[in-house]
Amino acid sequence: MNNAYVECLVAQETSPVKKFLYMLLMMLTVAFVLLGFVNLIAFALAAVFGILAYLLYQQTNVEFEYLYLDREVSIDKIIHKSKRKKLGSYGIDRMIVFAPVHSYHLDDYKNVKLSEKDYSIGVEQQPDRRYVFLFEGQEKLLLSPTPEFVAALKNAAPRKVFTD
Repeated sequence: MNNAYVECLVAQETSPVKKFLYMLLMMLTVAFVLLGFVNLIAFALAAVFGILAYLLYQQTNVEFEYLYLDREVSIDKIIHKSKRKKLGSYGIDRMIVFAPVHSYHLDDYKNVKLSEKDYSIGVEQQPDRRYVFLFEGQEKLLLSPTPEFVAALKNAAPRKVFTD
């Protein structure tokens, strides 16, 4: 029985679009607060822009936690280091393949329509260390695991995990 425990925490990089929108919303909030001293409608708009900026700010600091325990991979989303949301739990027994993004082992699944979920760092780096986790022919997950996490999965399912 393989009851290894590996935890991996990956910070998702914030897109420049989100950063720009956050700064724009903050500037609009400040501008409408200053105009709010003259007009009450401008103060209401400042409140709306302030709430939108706060909600967008919560989404700029996102981390994903991958947890491998007892032949099961759990994925959680940590928002702004204060809220945790469970995204899914995936059994190793029902995994089809776990391989790097550009691996030739994924060639058989290129034309298959799967629901794709990105739980990785969000950008392609050089060299690309993201992995694809195909689960039961339904889901395709993009992950950015550590080498220890990949080694634990390889020990649990050596014929389904590839590191080429």
